Amino acid sequence: MKRILSLSIFSAFSLTSMAQLPVSTSAENKNAVLEEFTGIYCQFCPDGHARAQAFSDANPGDVVLINIHSGIYANPQGSDPDFRTPWGAAIDGQSGLTGYPAGTINRRVFSGMQQGSGTAMSRGDWASAGATVISESSYANIAIEGDIDYSARTLTVDVETYFTAAAPGSTVKLNVAVLQS
Repeated sequence: MKRILSLSIFSAFSLTSMAQLPVSTSAENKNAVLEEFTGIYCQFCPDGHARAQAFSDANPGDVVLINIHSGIYANPQGSDPDFRTPWGAAIDGQSGLTGYPAGTINRRVFSGMQQGSGTAMSRGDWASAGATVISESSYANIAIEGDIDYSARTLTVDVETYFTAAAPGSTVKLNVAVLQS
């Protein structure tokens, strides 16, 4: 009897731990991810934040805002807080930005909107570029669920993807960003 009970508990645990996430099987449009390059001493960044938030508010559930503190306006002075991350400078550098605030939408080049030669755009172009992205059909639907164990300092992320069309290229990658508010 003890063995049957143990097997039943294990089976029940296995079934619940392998439960599927609620990913849609119907084709959906893409989401826009706006990575905004900013810093605590950036004079025009408050306007950039307002524009980014207005774009997000106008498209609920379709926009993800990520503020990346990098560059000369993000260097803390005295006892000011340091919001920079180990990856901020690298992401900033690959965008080709020439001024702050700047931002990228899905790390994609929008011809005629770039600040320099990369993906970075000025704040006046974010909503237009973002509207282009969220009107496009996505080839994959993704459901994500995360669990944080604060005492162990670990994050476990469960991801389920349903492809509604063929993915471009031969490699599909997933990036996970942890945002703090």
